[in-house]
Amino acid sequence: MNVEVNGPKIIFTIPILGGINVTETIVNSWIIMAFITLMCIFLTHNLKVKNPSKKQIVAEKLYMMLHNLVSEVMGEKHIKFMPYIGALFTLSILGSLSSLLGMRPLTADLSTTLGWALITFLMVQAMNIKTNGVFGWLKSFTQPVAFLTPLNLISEVANPISIAFRHFGNVASGVVITSLVYGALAALSNAVLSFIPNDFINSIPIFQVGLPAILSIYFDLFTSFLQAYIISMLTMVFVSSAAE
Repeated sequence: MNVEVNGPKIIFTIPILGGINVTETIVNSWIIMAFITLMCIFLTHNLKVKNPSKKQIVAEKLYMMLHNLVSEVMGEKHIKFMPYIGALFTLSILGSLSSLLGMRPLTADLSTTLGWALITFLMVQAMNIKTNGVFGWLKSFTQPVAFLTPLNLISEVANPISIAFRHFGNVASGVVITSLVYGALAALSNAVLSFIPNDFINSIPIFQVGLPAILSIYFDLFTSFLQAYIISMLTMVFVSSAAE
C-alpha cells in the first residue's frame, strides 16, 4: 500500500518578487468565491414585494436564519457583523464540502484558517479599543492584577490560534484518514482478487465501494457543517464579548 498525503500542490508561479506560488488552496478559494458571488446575484435578482418567486423565498429564508442567529448570539446592536459571519460560515462550509467534488478542501490548509482567525483577532481588538479606548484596552491586560499581564497577553493570542488549529485539524484529519482507508481497501482488494487469473478483475477495487461513502458522510458533511458552525459561533462570542 502506497499512500501519500501532502500539502496543497503548487499550480503555477507568478514570476515577480522572487516568485509567488499559487497553490490549490488559492485557486479553489477563487472558484468557491466566484460560485458564492454568482449564487448571490442569482438569488437576489429581480426581487419583488408581492408574489415573490421561489428563489426569493429561499433567499429571504437564508437571510432570516442568519439574522436570527447573529441577533441571538451577539444582540441586535451588533447586527452589522451579519455580513461577515455569513461570509465566514458560507466560505467555511463550501470550502470543506469542496472535497466531495474532488477538490482539496480550503480548510485543510492551515493558512486559510489562520487567515480567518487573524481577522477575528483584529476585530476583537478593534471592538475592545472602540469600547474602552486605547488606554482602557491596554489597562485590560493588567486586570485583575498587574503580574497576570503576560498570561492575559498569551490568552488573547491563544484564542484565534486555537480557532484556526481546531478547524484545520478536524478537516485535515478527515483527509488523512480517508486517504489511508482508500489505500488500505485498495490493497485488500488486490489481495483478495489476486488468485483470479484476470488482470482486469484484479484491478477492480471492489472493497472501495460502500465504506468510503459512509466515511464521507461523517468527515465531509457532518464535520463540515459542525466546524463552520463552531468557528462562526466562537467569532460572534469573542467579538460581542469584546464590545461589552
